[in-house]
Amino acid sequence: MSSTQARILQAAERLIAEHGAGFTMADVARETGVSRQAVYLHFASRASLLMALVRHMDDVDGIRPRCERALAVPDPVEALRAFLFAWLRYAARIRPVASALLASRRDDPDTAAAWEDRMGELREGFLVAARRLGGAGLLRPGLAPETAADLAWAMTSVPVWEQLTIDCGMSAHDAGQHLTDAVTAAIVGS
Repeated sequence: MSSTQARILQAAERLIAEHGAGFTMADVARETGVSRQAVYLHFASRASLLMALVRHMDDVDGIRPRCERALAVPDPVEALRAFLFAWLRYAARIRPVASALLASRRDDPDTAAAWEDRMGELREGFLVAARRLGGAGLLRPGLAPETAADLAWAMTSVPVWEQLTIDCGMSAHDAGQHLTDAVTAAIVGS
């Protein structure tokens, strides 16, 4: 990645965190200190910029390898818990950008595409964990792996994270612990 691309991505992240996802490529150019044409040279569209941004944030944080290591834990219940901890620590970091994408995804196809790309991968991770639990006979009786994955994904969504940490004043650590315990209790059989 070139230094200009990195600066553009940093500018886009700042704009989203401070003002929401309604920025234009011209806004990014101004924030970066380059021409609008330079922004388009590196990112063909606003959609490609948003997609590059969310993937770049994932790469910088190393969330994918952490989630893969978590899912590889031999015990399926501990693998689920490790995956939850990895995701919830990351949710704290990406919350400003994720909240802005979530808020505008219904009206903005570019933010919807970026949101769906990242959430699709997260849901797939939950599905891997739920299938392992199901294969080991550890899912709550009557709960299909797909439903368990959807429950876990929804229970640990960015809005839930915000409600606990911002609205309720819970620490990120405590929110992560309580959500991990709640998801485990909801989908793992006794």
